[in-house]
Amino acid sequence: MRFFQPLLAGATLSGRLLACVGAVIGIALTIIVCGGLPALGPDLPIIVAPLGASAVLVFAVPASPLAQPWSVVGGNVLSTLVGVAMFQAIPSLPLAAGCAVGGAILVMSLARCLHPPGGAAALTAVIGSQGIHAAGFSFAFAPVAINSIALVALGMFFHRATGRSYPHEPALAPPGGDASRIRPEDVDAALEDMHESFDIAREDLDMLLAHAERHARARATPRSR
Repeated sequence: MRFFQPLLAGATLSGRLLACVGAVIGIALTIIVCGGLPALGPDLPIIVAPLGASAVLVFAVPASPLAQPWSVVGGNVLSTLVGVAMFQAIPSLPLAAGCAVGGAILVMSLARCLHPPGGAAALTAVIGSQGIHAAGFSFAFAPVAINSIALVALGMFFHRATGRSYPHEPALAPPGGDASRIRPEDVDAALEDMHESFDIAREDLDMLLAHAERHARARATPRSR
């Protein structure tokens, strides 16, 4: 029985262990860096809890569109701003919390920075401590923006040092002939037919299909003796 069976395509045990090391370094250094800054205010955390979820994306799935630098920084900051606005505008806590998360999804989608931890950041702005509420919109910049920028910078350094691409760059087309008989518009049409969203960029999906077709052609071509 296999104790490790990757849920994500392309995941390996060594890659997951490397992600663990990256998360340890990223979160620890983010706390150290942010802890060395001037005091943010009474009852404000040095690091916000949603950054733990951001670290999972940045270090475990750095190729994901949800883990890219603009997604991390923009998603967390904009979502926090939405959360603060909802807390101040809506007296009902349950309704404010729901509207904060829903509004965060809308704003992140429009700004092309969808980042799941942003929903937690928006919720934190609503249900957080009195210090968070007293900070108001400035909470989105200190500590949320500072935390997010520090984590992204550390993620860039770590992935470059370990030979990964971050910010992610789409894979190169396979050599020889067209990249794929399947064209980008075919991928778009297939995605529209399925009515689903997948955690992979359209360009990466297109290149994945191109490489798969190249291997299929190589397997089907008789080898010369």
